[in-house]
Amino acid sequence: MKILIVGAGRAGLEAAVHLSRIGHAVTIVDTDATVTRRAGEQFGLVAISGDATTAEILEDAGIGRTDIVVAMLRRDADNLAVSLLARAAGVERVMVRMRDNAYRPVYATAGIERVLSETDLITGAVATAIEHDAIRHAMLVGDGSAIAFELTIPPDSAVAGHTVMELAARTDFPRSCVLAALYRQGGGVEAPRGSSVVDANMTVLLVARADEVGRTVTVFTASASGDRTAPR
Repeated sequence: MKILIVGAGRAGLEAAVHLSRIGHAVTIVDTDATVTRRAGEQFGLVAISGDATTAEILEDAGIGRTDIVVAMLRRDADNLAVSLLARAAGVERVMVRMRDNAYRPVYATAGIERVLSETDLITGAVATAIEHDAIRHAMLVGDGSAIAFELTIPPDSAVAGHTVMELAARTDFPRSCVLAALYRQGGGVEAPRGSSVVDANMTVLLVARADEVGRTVTVFTASASGDRTAPR
């Protein structure tokens, strides 16, 4: 896909580099010429220096041929301007990073449905990490009623060596929990199947209802010596 990212701050640049590496055609726009030059020279991105709240710069960036616009500027007013210009140019998929939650109804009125709230994402991630030390990465899903997170299976975990099917059969396995991916060091990411084995030191990506995250963490990290519900 052709993706236009507006705002080459840390998050914008990292997103652009990642999307480019996985095969998307990415263009990034920022007012800082030094940053855009670095984006082009160091990462091989198509980078344009200019004010993306103007139609002229967006046209130079090829907005008419763009599939997705992601607005990640420092001010919500600027992100809103970019979003409206993108809509006017016929771009159907527009995403924005919202800095101030007061802008949520404004984005909704403008028809911008894909709004990433920086405050909500950070607050949810921090709260989850504080409450559950085993979790390394976390993010809110949807309206925050579910959380996606990663954790590493401890060497003495009761679930180590068991299949996904066996884990799902546990009486204490949260019904809302979805095991989304398995990662073996040096072995890449694996889409879990019923016969997939969860091994010690493996990283797992899980999605669970917010009120069942604690139970989910316990299932995957409790030691075998103290566990009475492990599959046999």
